Amino acid sequence: MNSLIRFTASCLRSGAATHLPRRTDGLVWSNAARFLCAPGNPGKDLGEIVKKDKVVVFMKGTPAQPMCGFSNAVVQILRMHGVDDYAAYNVLDDQQLRQGVKDFSNWPTIPQVYFNGEFVGGCDILLQMHQNGDLVEEFKKLGIVSALLDTEKESK
Repeated sequence: MNSLIRFTASCLRSGAATHLPRRTDGLVWSNAARFLCAPGNPGKDLGEIVKKDKVVVFMKGTPAQPMCGFSNAVVQILRMHGVDDYAAYNVLDDQQLRQGVKDFSNWPTIPQVYFNGEFVGGCDILLQMHQNGDLVEEFKKLGIVSALLDTEKESK
């Protein structure tokens, strides 16, 4: 069941056709039934999710409403660099996705940040990269010009 729910999240994100599985017991699905798509390899699906966008964040809450200080810090760091176009997944909506992401990255905490499918780390790593300037260089590799570069040039 764990893998099925994680896979469902990737199916819905990817826009794959969704359907309700047939009930064999003659009962009708309730309004609360989850939509499912054809089963696959959940590890592979998380791998596809993190590669789909240049920047992917698994966080508590949403960028508009982070639900923990660490997730908020990641959102603020990205915002300072002018990075607004990224995929964000709220792990509070799906506890099995939350655990699946931890297993996938072998990293015990949320938030988790990925650049071009590669695991970067959590809030502490992103903050350190921001403070020492490495984040600007990583964004450059992604084809993203940090807003902080423009600010530095204007102040000189």
